[in-house]
Amino acid sequence: MCGIVGLHLRNPELYPQLGTLLSDMLGEMQDRGADSAGIAVYGNESWSPAGQATVCLLDVAADPAAVAADLGAALGTPVQAQFVDQTLVVSAAVPTDDLLAVARAGYPGALVAGFGEDLTVLKGVGAPRDLVDSWGLRSASGWQGVGHTRMATESAVTPSGAHPFAVGPEQCLVHNGSFANHATIRRELRAAGVHFDSENDTEVGARFVAHQLAAGKSVETALKEVCAQFDGFYTLVVSNRDSFAVVRDAIACKPAVIAETDDWVAMASEYRALAGLPGVDRARIWEPEPEVVYAWTR
Repeated sequence: MCGIVGLHLRNPELYPQLGTLLSDMLGEMQDRGADSAGIAVYGNESWSPAGQATVCLLDVAADPAAVAADLGAALGTPVQAQFVDQTLVVSAAVPTDDLLAVARAGYPGALVAGFGEDLTVLKGVGAPRDLVDSWGLRSASGWQGVGHTRMATESAVTPSGAHPFAVGPEQCLVHNGSFANHATIRRELRAAGVHFDSENDTEVGARFVAHQLAAGKSVETALKEVCAQFDGFYTLVVSNRDSFAVVRDAIACKPAVIAETDDWVAMASEYRALAGLPGVDRARIWEPEPEVVYAWTR
């Protein structure tokens, strides 16, 4: 079943409330997927300092101070490292590609959960409301967040199998539904040199979109290509540091609702996840149409 939430803040006065608002939204979706959850937060400087690259890693057992020292020695510049529950968040004032390269070289067994400037991706196994507390999400600030509560159908219940799938710089994708032809598209992408970390069907969608964006296509065009090439039932939210987009399949059987005010744009699988947002009583609220790409730019 799964639950999706997304919040794009337009009013900077609301930035300090991002984590609290997202926590409540994600909690409302717990009964749609209680085995694991994940969140992507844009602009929380305590996790992703402004102007620095950030890489989020899973399956790292090393002490954060040791990780910071090792990566700092490789880069020749100071590195910050901290565990946020099960996710190791590493940042440094270097290009993202440089930090990503030394992190992968130094910890080849780790899974990269997300990378880029301003982005933190946290994942975990367990009830979403419990994970929100373990992440300290309520204290997070920022301008945008995307979250997912998972009911596993295509792969194991592990932190690595949780959404969001963040496989391109500052990019995230969350998915409610299933892709029927994911194995075929995975083979095609592998033939084009694309690497995969899991057998999760959602990762195929994320890799496909990232591949399209890397080729210079817009988010809107990439999502139209998803509609043209993927079979199945799905509602998708795709975000990067500057945009927030929603699309549903041709039948649109997976629920979704969008609400918009001058202060924010929000999306969720069900309205109850939006009901606590400030000013929702004045919002324009609608159900997204099949195969129509809705996108907003910061």
